[in-house]
Amino acid sequence: MTAAMDISITKAERSKLQDISLENMPFGKYFTDHMLEADYENGEWKNVEIKPYQPLLLSPSVAALHYGQAIFEGIKAYKDAEGNAFIFRPQDNYKRFNASAERMQMPPVPEDIFMEGMKQLIQLDKNWIPNKEDHSLYIRPFMFSSDELIGVRPSDTYKFMIILSPTGPYYSAPMRIYVEEQYVRAVPGGVGYAKAAGNYGAAMYATAEAKKKGYDQVLWTDAFEHKYVQECGTMNVFFIIGNTAITPSLDQGTILDGVTRQSTITLLKEMGFTVEEKELSIDDIIEAYKANLLYEVFGTGTAATISLIKELRYKDFVMKFDVDNWKTAPTVKKWLTDIREGRREDKYNWMQKI
Repeated sequence: MTAAMDISITKAERSKLQDISLENMPFGKYFTDHMLEADYENGEWKNVEIKPYQPLLLSPSVAALHYGQAIFEGIKAYKDAEGNAFIFRPQDNYKRFNASAERMQMPPVPEDIFMEGMKQLIQLDKNWIPNKEDHSLYIRPFMFSSDELIGVRPSDTYKFMIILSPTGPYYSAPMRIYVEEQYVRAVPGGVGYAKAAGNYGAAMYATAEAKKKGYDQVLWTDAFEHKYVQECGTMNVFFIIGNTAITPSLDQGTILDGVTRQSTITLLKEMGFTVEEKELSIDDIIEAYKANLLYEVFGTGTAATISLIKELRYKDFVMKFDVDNWKTAPTVKKWLTDIREGRREDKYNWMQKI
């Protein structure tokens, strides 16, 4: 299939952009004029189209609602000073999307539908990209099983879609984090490395309990000892201990291979840090804090980019940080933002022009 030729495009009669301002956009509340939709039937992808953003008509028996075969990605597009549109590292998200699809027994989405479809959709709605620092166009590709049948088995049919949402900062203020010891996000052999919808639904209870205690998010720990740190809420997490940046290893398949995580590792090395991807226990973190060697703790993710952590609580021990005097995380965030918005050289070829 040649996506550039075969994607049917129906344009919206009127842009919703006339009715809203792109200033100070909340995350994930507003959506652009168009969306991409494709169907998987009889072993092939078909009906690839871009059309006005609209509700879906679904049967109550649609399989995704009952058995959770649903995956998604998060990608961002930016504008430079000249108004050119760029997508940040979409190829990496495409690879991860199909890794998630394989784990969830779903068909891979062809590259031309995913990449070319995304580019054509953004080209159509590029006026929705906010031209303001820390703002972007959030891109949400997703796929779900669409069989109209109740029965525990992989679907024969699937729907792949892309929707777009202009957005501002996800976490605007430094966060207070509660170290979770009872509930777990993922276990070895599970689906922690996949961007499966159920991972996020399962995390909500523990997050709500932490918020009752006055915290913004949880720092997940391993399922067996509740000792080794994993992800922080919906983000990967980094600890600056001395001259070393440490982030939990991906080896056990419990942690998402974040694209912002990959980018942060690259930039930390450029800044001169030794970067270690390894198991890190909460005891080692506390020991480094008591020795005044734990300099910074921050989360990384597509939605959040770089999110500073000002407080970390484990049991009754509270670690507080003076984020106003931090240098590393703010520098990584500035470098990433400047690369994305065209103010810093893109030496790693992360930006794809539309």
